[in-house]
Amino acid sequence: MIVLHHLNKSRSKRIIWLLEELGVEYRIEPYQRDAQSNLAPPELKAIHSLGKSPVIEHNGRVIAESGAITEYLCQQYRPDMIPESGSDDYIDYLQWMHFAESSAILPLLLKMFVEKDGAKMNMLDQYAQVEVAKVMTYFNQRVTAGYLVGGQLTGADIMMSFIVDALHRGGALAMFPNLKAYHDFLAGLEKFQKAEALEAELDKSI
Repeated sequence: MIVLHHLNKSRSKRIIWLLEELGVEYRIEPYQRDAQSNLAPPELKAIHSLGKSPVIEHNGRVIAESGAITEYLCQQYRPDMIPESGSDDYIDYLQWMHFAESSAILPLLLKMFVEKDGAKMNMLDQYAQVEVAKVMTYFNQRVTAGYLVGGQLTGADIMMSFIVDALHRGGALAMFPNLKAYHDFLAGLEKFQKAEALEAELDKSI
C-alpha cells in the first residue's frame, strides 16, 4: 500500500494523478494549509523533517520530492512511462522532468511571492515578470496539444502538469496558446479528471 501525504493546493496534486494512472492501491493522508500563513501544518514534519508535500510511504521508505517520487513509482509500476534509456525521447524526458522544478517553477514562485507581499520592490517584481515571460514562451514554443514526449504519457507530463495548472489558476494561459491547448488536453484525460475531483474533495478550504 502506498500512502501519499497530500497538502491541499500543492505539488502533490500531480502525484494523485500519477497514482491513478499507475492503477495501484494507495491511500491519501490529507493536510490543510494554515488559513493565515498559507503554510503546511506542523503535522507534516512528523512524516518528513522538511514538513513539505508530497511525501509518500512505501515498503518502509519515506520518499520526498515530486520528481523523485515520480521516477521511483514509474520505475516500480509503469516503466513504459519512462522512454528507452539513451533515446532522443529519453533526453527530452529528462529535460522536462528537471525543467518542472528548476527553470519553470522558480519564476512562477517569485511572481506569486511578490504579489502576496504587495510591497514596492526595486527589481524583483520586474525580474519575476521577465523570467516568467521568457521561460513560458520557451515552453509554449516546444509544446503542442498532446503528450510531451514520444506521443505517450510519461513522467514528464506528470511533472509539467503542475506548471500549466499554475498558469491556469493564475489566469495567464491565454497568453500562451500552445500551453492552453496542452492544459486542455490533460484536463480531458479520465485519470487526470479523477485526480482533480479527489483533490477538490479533500480541500477543506474551498
